[in-house]
Amino acid sequence: MNQKRFKKYLMGVISASALVLAACGGGEDPAEETSSGTEGTNESSEQGGSSSFEGTTLKVTIDPMYTEFINGISDSFEEETGATIEVEEKDMFETLEALPLDGPAGLSPDVMLAPYDRIGGLGQQGHLAEYTLPDDGRYDETDEQQVTMNDTIYGAPFVIESMVLYYNTDLLDTAPTSFEELEALTEDEQFAYTGEAGKSVAFLANWVDFYNSYGLLNGFGGYVFGADGTDPTDIGLNTPEAIEGIEYATDWFQNTWPQGMLDVTTAGNFIDEQFTTGAAGAVINGPWAASSYMESGVNVAVATVPTLPNGEEYQPFAGGKGWVVSEYSENAELGQVFLDFVTNEENMEALYSEYTSEVPANQMVRQMIIDANEDELAMAVVNQYNVSSPMPNIPEMAEVWVGAETMMFDSGSGNKTAEESANDSVEVIQQNIEQKY
Repeated sequence: MNQKRFKKYLMGVISASALVLAACGGGEDPAEETSSGTEGTNESSEQGGSSSFEGTTLKVTIDPMYTEFINGISDSFEEETGATIEVEEKDMFETLEALPLDGPAGLSPDVMLAPYDRIGGLGQQGHLAEYTLPDDGRYDETDEQQVTMNDTIYGAPFVIESMVLYYNTDLLDTAPTSFEELEALTEDEQFAYTGEAGKSVAFLANWVDFYNSYGLLNGFGGYVFGADGTDPTDIGLNTPEAIEGIEYATDWFQNTWPQGMLDVTTAGNFIDEQFTTGAAGAVINGPWAASSYMESGVNVAVATVPTLPNGEEYQPFAGGKGWVVSEYSENAELGQVFLDFVTNEENMEALYSEYTSEVPANQMVRQMIIDANEDELAMAVVNQYNVSSPMPNIPEMAEVWVGAETMMFDSGSGNKTAEESANDSVEVIQQNIEQKY
């Protein structure tokens, strides 16, 4: 594993709901970064030029992990537009939660970040300004879907993430490429779990957590909210295909994994402990786990998740963050110019190479990562993301997290059959949606 690259992950973690991948900044002095963003400044000139925004201040609120990045590119933006960037450091979710009240009061920032699954809802509720994506190839249809609600675009895709496979190279010579290979590993006595006869930690995945298990269910044919994630009447978690996926996971819970894998609150910690102590051979996790895995001293490698028993790809949620402009901003036009600028190829390459090591949404930079063939974590994220499903960004998605919270536990523990568990979860989701929306 690329140790230098991974060290940029050491300052923080990203959770399924938080989506905040922290990093040690590795950039140069901001004064030396003035070359960043020339592509974006051309766009700025086309949309108004420096005279249009002379003396205007654009308030940008960001998590502290991005301060160095924004400072590193701000000189170029200010020189070309005549505007001034004012940076405020604040937790992303605090900023978004405050927007409905701070916006009308004139206290919200002009520009901020939001996870993809929040952008559609905030836009639909009238809190975000509409945005026009640049037509220069930096985004594909999946990227556009991440920031679109009812055919209206509300943001600029910024970074992407996906679940990947980590494996211990001292225990496995190569990355498993199929779940059949993972199943075979459980027969190897070196992965036997001490204290529970017949149990194995050869391969572990936190499938009692719905965010983590969705890649399995989706790969088997389950889904949320129809083909494009916009139909709240079509939940798709109790189809025969989804039930088959739950049954497959249940077999792991009941016949292979230790009891600790069924604890909804601590299964993630159990998995991390087994992997970082050198007991587990391979685990599914996100890029946020890279820092702790590297620090553990385990020789770690990263790959895409193996194909499922049905021959399909593991298809997790395609996560990440996008830039958005407040609907309440008096500088919305300048905000649009900033979104074009901050996500252009040059600035996104700088984000990846010099600052946070996150994988940019920008297609040109993603292709650069693949062509370089040097950063296996980033390559795995890109490749897995390409077969992942955008997380539905309609407000009703909040009810899915609640309704599906115990679905895998109920089946894996034997409290219910897979079909009963799926049907009950879907019923809860349907009832909550009917009551609230």
